[in-house]
Amino acid sequence: MAVCSVSNVRIVGISVAVPEHFRSYTEDEAVFGSEMVEKIRKHSGVRRRPVMLSGLCTSDLCFEAGERLLDELDWSRDSVGTLIFITQTPDYVLPATSCVLQQRLGLSKQCAAFDINLGCSGYVYGLWIAGQILASSSAGRLLLLVGDTISRIVSPLDRASAMLFGDAGTATDLEKGSNADMLFELGTDGRGRNNLIVPAGSFRNPRTESTSRRTQREGGNVRSDEDLFMDGAEVFGFTIREVVSLIENVLSLAGWSKESLDSLVLHQANQFILQHLSKRLGLPPEKVPSTLDSYGNTSSASIPLTMAVSLGERLKVENLRLLLAGFGVGWSWGAVALSCGPMNVTRPILVAD
Repeated sequence: MAVCSVSNVRIVGISVAVPEHFRSYTEDEAVFGSEMVEKIRKHSGVRRRPVMLSGLCTSDLCFEAGERLLDELDWSRDSVGTLIFITQTPDYVLPATSCVLQQRLGLSKQCAAFDINLGCSGYVYGLWIAGQILASSSAGRLLLLVGDTISRIVSPLDRASAMLFGDAGTATDLEKGSNADMLFELGTDGRGRNNLIVPAGSFRNPRTESTSRRTQREGGNVRSDEDLFMDGAEVFGFTIREVVSLIENVLSLAGWSKESLDSLVLHQANQFILQHLSKRLGLPPEKVPSTLDSYGNTSSASIPLTMAVSLGERLKVENLRLLLAGFGVGWSWGAVALSCGPMNVTRPILVAD
């Protein structure tokens, strides 16, 4: 596993944007029946989730989050030296969506911009890369845009995923700052790639008439090869194998006790996984915040969204000792120990579809 630290880089603000339409679990009863919906709701912890209704993209949500945060921090657009966009639902195959966002946000032509294709672990990887860039360059400010619109690639007839995922875009502003350190551990196991995958629609398995046709699959689920497939049992097994030791390792490397930790912010996979990890780690529920009830699993956006929604008021006025951990699709995982705040945290922005 990769273990590294970044010094003198701090988070100065976080902003979140979601679609204004929230789909309630009661709306799913017409598709799956009340008994099945209640069973899934108890396992996932999701009562409602923000979802796209039309043609909005992840970049639209990240644009709104980035625009609001830059305005509230009163950052000159020319002062942003780097823009990183992390998603698995980009605007195009090419060009990179970061180029589109650089223009929409009015950033300088001297701003370096690039995309990263990562999901559940994406925010932690983004902080790692952002920290390395800021620590080693003259560019003093960086805009990290992270989000996904997974509802666009999920079959509405697939019980394994249709009632789980929400859409969200986030913006995190970082800059150089003294006495601000981050300690990371990162890992990958590509043997798990087929357990959380969209099998067709790109170059390995190009889109055809047959790949877009939805048919009945295991357990009566209906989806196409261009829809997301998730093996929940394999996801849970991977989480238990890797994530508990990941968190314990990072705490040890940082020299932190569990008692000294203000909050463990986990990727919001589902409530069953969060509760299991909390028990295995011996942490009380109040130290492991969840936003699943109202936002669902928002993929790469779930960690910054949970920081903003669950810890936002504290982060505005306090310096908190946090451990962030993302894990899932790939398999890919990462955790970071950092102290952050006081910082600018905006209220979630509702974007009209």
